[in-house]
Amino acid sequence: MRIFLTGASGFIGSALLPELLAAGHDVLALARSDAAAAALQAAGATPHRGDLADAGTLTAGAAAAEAVIHAGFIHDFSRFAESCETDRRAIAALGAGLAEGAPMLVTSGTALLAGAGMALESQGVPASSHNPRRASEEAAEALAAAGKRVAVVRLPPSVHGAGDHGFVPLLIRLAREKGLSAFAADGANLWPAVHRSDAARLFRLALDHTTPGARFHAVAERGIPFRLLAGAIAAGLGLPSAGLPAAEAAAHFGWFAHFAGLDNPADSAWTRERLGWQPDGPGLLQDLARAGYFDS
Repeated sequence: MRIFLTGASGFIGSALLPELLAAGHDVLALARSDAAAAALQAAGATPHRGDLADAGTLTAGAAAAEAVIHAGFIHDFSRFAESCETDRRAIAALGAGLAEGAPMLVTSGTALLAGAGMALESQGVPASSHNPRRASEEAAEALAAAGKRVAVVRLPPSVHGAGDHGFVPLLIRLAREKGLSAFAADGANLWPAVHRSDAARLFRLALDHTTPGARFHAVAERGIPFRLLAGAIAAGLGLPSAGLPAAEAAAHFGWFAHFAGLDNPADSAWTRERLGWQPDGPGLLQDLARAGYFDS
């Protein structure tokens, strides 16, 4: 079928595109520039010019397809709340063009359930959550409540692999700058993780099992103690690793302190059973040693 894919040039989308093409799908891919359009066309997709702030372009793309995968997001943490509201509007625009009965997958994160024990697919976003990213799930829920076949795929804090430009590379840069790979307190807080190839396969499988309001967890490892991640980074850089008390950790990590202290164990048992999804990519700590994380 023809699938409209946002974020096709991104870290996850660039793994998802060949996954979809290999399965025989025709991919209409959102492209923000001529260069991106040319690269996507060379990769086998049909470019669709526009961006996540252009509602008309998004609606037209969804209307021209038989399914939608919304993997795009504006990763500007200096304007995070604003980016989340842009995502809310983008999801509504995609839903406006979605054909009756057509599946649509919206990307979210397990971190929305951080601090509440093991995150499960059955759990919605807590009413007490102040995380601006909840906007994405609220937009998806509104479409599902209106009868649209829209579901959510929650990604863990670390989606890893060659070309990663997310949280782990940020931690590596910070450790280089500070001369220390640190963790807060005893570093027992847990980060779930998944390899990008496993995440891409989950999106493809979820298309055939999309029911309104469903939530899938793209989680291969339920929770890696942050101190082990910090230790692996220290070993890769030849630096010391140490736990820091709250005030020192806040100064060390700066705006990233919240994420460094994130305790977000997450389960994917229901997702695996529902989709027959069995992640087989390397684990995060293994991937650190083989995916070029310390090359630059």
